[in-house]
Amino acid sequence: MNPNVEAFLNPNDEIAIVEAIHLAEQNTSGEIRIHIENHSEKPPLERAKEVFFELKMNETKARNGVLFYIGVADHSFAILGDEGIDQVVEADFWDCTKDVVIANFKEGKFKEGLVEGIKNAGEKLKTHFPFNSNDENELSNEISRS
Repeated sequence: MNPNVEAFLNPNDEIAIVEAIHLAEQNTSGEIRIHIENHSEKPPLERAKEVFFELKMNETKARNGVLFYIGVADHSFAILGDEGIDQVVEADFWDCTKDVVIANFKEGKFKEGLVEGIKNAGEKLKTHFPFNSNDENELSNEISRS
C-alpha cells in the first residue's frame, strides 16, 4: 500500500466516513462507496469507471451505486453514479456534492469533505431511491484502496 494513500485519512477519519455512509444508507436504497488510490495514468472519471466495475457496484438491484473516487498524489476526485441513477436525475445532479467535497479538500479537510459529500449524496438519493423496509446493504461500507 502506498504511504500517501495510508496517510490520507487516519483511523478515526475512516470510522467517521464509514459511519456517514451507514447513516446515509438508512434513508436510501442507494449504495455509496469510497475508493482511494495514489495515482492513475487515466483521467479521474475514466479510472472511477474501472474501479466501479472492479468493486461490482454495477451489480446492485436498482443500479443505484455511487462511487467517490480519490487520487491522492494526482489531487483528483470524481463522483460516479450507476445507470439507474443517471436515468432519473438531471445532468448536473452531482455538481453540488462534488463542489462541497472539493471545497473542503482545498482546505485540507479530507474527512469533512467526504462526510459532507456522503450526507449530500444520501439526501439527493433519498428523493429518487427511498429506503424500503426490505432493503439490504448490497455493498460494503468500508473504504477500498489500491
